Amino acid sequence: MYELTVSVDFEAAHRIVDYPGKCDRLHGHNWLVEVTVAGQKLNELGMLIDFKELKAEVNQVINQLDHIYLNELEAFQVENPTAENIARYIYTALRKRPVLAQRVSVRKVKVWESPKSAVTYHEDDR
Repeated sequence: MYELTVSVDFEAAHRIVDYPGKCDRLHGHNWLVEVTVAGQKLNELGMLIDFKELKAEVNQVINQLDHIYLNELEAFQVENPTAENIARYIYTALRKRPVLAQRVSVRKVKVWESPKSAVTYHEDDR
């Protein structure tokens, strides 16, 4: 089994509605996202998936989050855009990408809200 990880970043603002502290106010982060995929079959070049191709697929999802107010996204109309929910949102969106679904399995998504605070989301079937 091989695991590959790529990192991408984005900037976005959010607020945590009903949070009992200053995170209830509008604020922004420089988010860092690490995506890990896994698989067993290497291609004719000896790669599971080209890092460039994987990063392009990840960026298709991340670009929807970049430089926006996350609370306005439909996905976050019902739940707060916490790091936990953002990680799950990215994970779910990546699992739906046809190129990834055909070649690798998305293992986990780690979202860094700050250099010292991160959350990892993965499904229980790991």
